[in-house]
Amino acid sequence: MPLTLLSAGLVLQTQRVSSLTGTIEKIDSFESKALQNRRNISIYLPPRYAVEKDRRYPVLYMHDGQNVFDGSTSYIPNQEWRADEAAEGLINARLIEPIIIVAIDNGQAARADEFLPWKITMGKNETGGKADLYGKMLTDEVMPMVNAKYRTKTGPANTGLLGSSFGGVITSYLGITRPDVFGKLGIVSPSVWVNGREILKTVKPLKNRQRIWIDMGTKEGSGAVADARALFDSYKAAGWREGKDITLVIDGNAEHNELAWSRRMMSILSYLFGKK
Repeated sequence: MPLTLLSAGLVLQTQRVSSLTGTIEKIDSFESKALQNRRNISIYLPPRYAVEKDRRYPVLYMHDGQNVFDGSTSYIPNQEWRADEAAEGLINARLIEPIIIVAIDNGQAARADEFLPWKITMGKNETGGKADLYGKMLTDEVMPMVNAKYRTKTGPANTGLLGSSFGGVITSYLGITRPDVFGKLGIVSPSVWVNGREILKTVKPLKNRQRIWIDMGTKEGSGAVADARALFDSYKAAGWREGKDITLVIDGNAEHNELAWSRRMMSILSYLFGKK
């Protein structure tokens, strides 16, 4: 239904518009025993998936699934990641290998609880601390379902994780705690500031380094760019190699929203899944 917005005394109507590209299947009310709640999941399938029946595909898991494909469900009306359009265009242009994208809705009011590894106080409320349970949902519940239902390639080299803001925090955290699962990380506009920049302390040397994209817009708040650079430097100090397996992108004049992230989506997919 339309949303009513008030601006300078005027009443404006904003109609949410659904715009999906390619083949997207939906799983409604997926039940997580780990988190004891339900959420919707949307799965983008690459072109020719139905035709090339012997082919298997890498998988990218994205947080905040409401915002990934569909402007009618996104947090900001009609602002979405446009991940389906980006993937479809890049695959058809043969710039990336065909991939499956799994968009997992957040827990709405429980979003911060699930994405943050530490309990913190926001306003008058305590939140966070369920990141390991959220990770368990991904690895023990969602991924087995996806692997059973679709023709996926498995293993960290074929499994990516992508999220923004608090979703950037959980992406970094699960990359460090579960490197056996996630080998490609898109850490977009991460909330490094959380809990006194605690995420910087979680980065540690790993035997098998993931391929990592980190970014930040210059209009995302005071200290945001410096925080992104600090996270990037933490990875480099732990052994990641700039230009080899990690990159940092500072996006001039970009704000903290899906419109900005959609503009970087093609670059992110190209970096993580581009043909060698």
